[in-house]
Amino acid sequence: MSDVSRIRLYGTESAPEPFRTLRAGPLEVRLENGNLRYIRFEGHEVLRAISYVVRDSDWGTLPAAISDLAVVEDPGKFEVSYVAHYQNQGAGLSVRAQITGTEAGSLRFASSAVVDKAFETNRCGFTVLHPINGVAGEPVEVEHCDGTIANTRFPDLIDPWQPFKSIRSLTHAAAPHLKARCRMEGDAFEMEDQRNWSDASYKTYVRPLALPWPYLMDAGQEVDQSVTLEMMRSETEGASIFPARDDTAARVVEFVRGEATNSRLPRIGLLISPEDTRSAIEHAGLLKEVNPAALLCHFDPTQAHGLKALEDFRSLQDLFPASYDLEYVVACDGDLEAEFDNLASMVKRSGLALNSIAVCPSVDRQSTPPGSEWPACPPLSIIYAAARQAFPETRLGGGMFSYFTELNRKRPPMSWLDFVTHSTNPIVHAADDDSVIETLEAVPHITRSARALIGKDKEYRLGPSTIGMRQNPYGSRTFANPGNKRLCMTHDDPRQRGLFAAAWTMGYASAIARADIRQWVPASFTGPRGIVDEASGSLWPVGEVVATLAALGEANVINCDCVGADKIASLCVEKDGEVFQIAANLTDRNLEIVCGDRRMLGPFEVLRL
Repeated sequence: MSDVSRIRLYGTESAPEPFRTLRAGPLEVRLENGNLRYIRFEGHEVLRAISYVVRDSDWGTLPAAISDLAVVEDPGKFEVSYVAHYQNQGAGLSVRAQITGTEAGSLRFASSAVVDKAFETNRCGFTVLHPINGVAGEPVEVEHCDGTIANTRFPDLIDPWQPFKSIRSLTHAAAPHLKARCRMEGDAFEMEDQRNWSDASYKTYVRPLALPWPYLMDAGQEVDQSVTLEMMRSETEGASIFPARDDTAARVVEFVRGEATNSRLPRIGLLISPEDTRSAIEHAGLLKEVNPAALLCHFDPTQAHGLKALEDFRSLQDLFPASYDLEYVVACDGDLEAEFDNLASMVKRSGLALNSIAVCPSVDRQSTPPGSEWPACPPLSIIYAAARQAFPETRLGGGMFSYFTELNRKRPPMSWLDFVTHSTNPIVHAADDDSVIETLEAVPHITRSARALIGKDKEYRLGPSTIGMRQNPYGSRTFANPGNKRLCMTHDDPRQRGLFAAAWTMGYASAIARADIRQWVPASFTGPRGIVDEASGSLWPVGEVVATLAALGEANVINCDCVGADKIASLCVEKDGEVFQIAANLTDRNLEIVCGDRRMLGPFEVLRL
């Protein structure tokens, strides 16, 4: 693929990570940068991944430099060996890895790690990912490190904490006639429900979070770990309990329209931050073209946002009247009533007319992991009462300006609020194309779990849901990306500027279409997570999608599906007596779609049918 084609698709010349598929009879795995993905047996996806992961003190993933790679494939067996090198603050870590798979369904991934000097890390070792669709709520046998066995289930609603601790092995049904036992040795493992972060997996990882982190690995110390998978047959025959991923899926898919539902698409908002307001004003013509129903105005007194920021929002409101919602970070550094009275006074002086205000304590923008102390913060009920007193006629929202993880772990007192909000981000743990697309599988799990804790009658709003990360709740900063790479926790993901973000955003719209969400903010207007090419004064491809969704806000949703491929997002709605059918190709290959006639759907292309 040419650099021009990559830029059009991904917004970057950087190529996706190469991979190689290895097979031993019915066992199949994908080898990618030394790790294993999409582990299948007889076509059934058993595990989503087995990876060796090294994290720095900000939970950033350290890249592996692979050397001495050797791969041997025979009809009934494959073997892989290599050495992975990691660098962190001048210290080096070397990991010798060996992988063996056989046609009987056995798979072993073993590692031996050593550092040349004291090496600081938050995590160093294996993670194992179980898929979620068809697995959520299903039985699992957990063997603990002391040898005891617990017969339980994978969480159905998203678990805010670790569902299982002190894990030695996990056994689940990959199909009615197949059981898969995954054994992890070398340390104590525990599981977290990665759906919290919109990952499409349950993650079992090494070293309990209750232990101190970051921690130091001593120079010369050897650390051995292994993950072993064993497939076992039962007497029962049948299909997989969950759909297997199929990279060889048919290239022809059929759009199938169903019955009308009682659901409506959310109205569309765009984020405006003080540092981007001048640019937004300069591109007010494009803002009118996109015509979002709402603008979410971010305001943070801890970043010296003051009256000038509110006056700039008012200047934009003069050019583009819409619903203006204030996203206010509560400093909580003194008298709360005085803080909110000051805010109300500034809003009045600025002339900004607010439809709503959502509030979140500044300290709650940082995540509180398991085993950590919660930061000092006034009770949310006291914060909400002060906000209500200062803005008695304005709709009041709460929740988190970060992700569902934080909302799930610190649930607000709902009776004070008119609406509840949170955001999502797809590049917390992995940033490759497949992982980002897979997060769309987790979105319905998030909205269902959020609705369960919010209640059926409370208004639910989704905040900014961009590929790039606007804030990092798990470290001190988001990461710069001068090389335009696929990078975890970066605030500037190049795919925002390519067709990839357009398809992903339409896929997100499809995933939340029946979730009873009142308002959704899929992007900023300008800036690195925006929809505007500020150099040319035109919309990025994602901007065209956002404009389409804005025009369809509050449309009635009609059930639909694309039969024949597992990576096509479909959307069908009715508005003002007209039916709109849209399909988005979430793959990097051409697909032919049948909807009365036949049309070609290019890589990451969004098409109105």
